[in-house]
Amino acid sequence: MVNTKINLCGIEIDNPIIPASGTFGFGYEFAEIYDINKLGTFSFKGTTKDPRFGNPTPRIAETPMGMLNSVGLQNPGVDKVIAEELPKLAKVFNKPVMANVSGFAIDDYAYTCEKLDKEDQVGWIEVNISCPNVHGGGMSFGTDAKNAAAVTKAVKAVTTKPIIIKLTPNVTNISEIAKAVESEGADGVSLINTLSGMRISLTKKQPILKNVTGGLSGPAVFPVALRCVWQVYDAVKIPIVGMGGVSSAEDAIEMMLAGATAIEVGAANLVDPYACEKIIDSFEQVMAKYHINSLEEIIGGAH
Repeated sequence: MVNTKINLCGIEIDNPIIPASGTFGFGYEFAEIYDINKLGTFSFKGTTKDPRFGNPTPRIAETPMGMLNSVGLQNPGVDKVIAEELPKLAKVFNKPVMANVSGFAIDDYAYTCEKLDKEDQVGWIEVNISCPNVHGGGMSFGTDAKNAAAVTKAVKAVTTKPIIIKLTPNVTNISEIAKAVESEGADGVSLINTLSGMRISLTKKQPILKNVTGGLSGPAVFPVALRCVWQVYDAVKIPIVGMGGVSSAEDAIEMMLAGATAIEVGAANLVDPYACEKIIDSFEQVMAKYHINSLEEIIGGAH
């Protein structure tokens, strides 16, 4: 019998598969089609201090082996998430959930994290300093080591739960950012967020996305994500949640060998809503094929 359990920042989960924020809503939508309690956990929709409508449409564009999105952190705001979304989730999910938080100022991050930290359902807080689809916040914090450290310090001062900082690949040296957030007490890092990209309509002769640029995700980014996880594993001692183009158990194991403790699955959920369930169900067979008895034992094993 193979062992798929892993320990993520002090919390043991049944397997390392975590649907990524923005691809799984608040969970209960997917609970209508399968038992989401078979997941390790999931990262719920990116939440901000105030409600956000998001960016104007069109905000999705297809690309070879992936997609561009420019949703822009559409969400009902932290108060409504706590009052309405979490109680609905509690009816269908009996494990700790990962809260995903974004902001436009350091105080925004601190305010939202402090509120969610008080919720018993929340096991980890994933702090998104890497969204490429908003102006005046998001990725602007994640591309500068000092800014990234400042956000980390602020949220650690008002929280008791593990803080996982979500990093952007749109930098020259992602390891530098990872070391900066580790120095201010981050309990883990997650990477990568989407790569900045765009498409142009040949018929309209103008950008397809109203926001012009968007975030590239899907299988096309997997080699970039794998490289980033590899580099960050050598740079820090805190756990890494790896993501970016993962769509199979083989991809997940490859990412763990590069250094990831857990794996987020994003765009694959939008292609196939059963993607995470299928990955989890195939672990035993794939692990047997590659003579792996325990997933936790292979973390960073390729180094």
